[in-house]
Amino acid sequence: MPSTTKTLLFLSSALATSISVGVLGYCMSTQWAETTMECTRSGAVFSNGSALITWKLFVGDLNRDYCPFFGYEEKFEVIPKLVETGEVPSVVLHALVLCLLALCLLCSASSILISLYNSVSNPYETYMGPIGLYVCSSLSACLSVLVLILFVVNLTVTRMAEKLVKISTGITPADVRNESTKMMLGYYLVILYTVLSLVAIAVIYMYDQAAYTHRREQQRPTEDAPKEIMMY
Repeated sequence: MPSTTKTLLFLSSALATSISVGVLGYCMSTQWAETTMECTRSGAVFSNGSALITWKLFVGDLNRDYCPFFGYEEKFEVIPKLVETGEVPSVVLHALVLCLLALCLLCSASSILISLYNSVSNPYETYMGPIGLYVCSSLSACLSVLVLILFVVNLTVTRMAEKLVKISTGITPADVRNESTKMMLGYYLVILYTVLSLVAIAVIYMYDQAAYTHRREQQRPTEDAPKEIMMY
């Protein structure tokens, strides 16, 4: 049976990872970003219209005010709408973000199972020991950082918001400019998920260090014993 210290530390790691899963699950259902831009009828000199896109991972809201004419509100599914714009890089990047988030959840679930298993047993030298937890939690942290980067790149570099507004105006062409994007709660919660994954790693590292120190202390009497005694 594992020691009380080991049980408490691995349960703490499982708790931190469980909280991170809850955080990630919530962030996948809430707003990630808002994009605003000025909008006017194509060829017009002055711009008195605007467009606002609220991005979630799976659905979004588009609000057009005099863009190019009267106000208009539309709810859309993100992937099908991006396919409609014809922007292949945007579709690929957004799909990649969703796949990476799914992998984050899978790695976190594996980390929880390994932590719980170690809290009641001692598979120290196998992949079900701390090594497996290091791998799963590290993958979770790295993949979540990649998600943060790819999402920002997709919004700012591919200009998918601009293309989405233009196709939504239908047969009336519109010009957009002064686009700006603000990250929302869902995006920042991914950072919290990354931090919690690193906390889980830090807790197990504390256990590793304590276990190593304990082993060294047990070996020290033998190492320090006189050679004459060790001969017997």
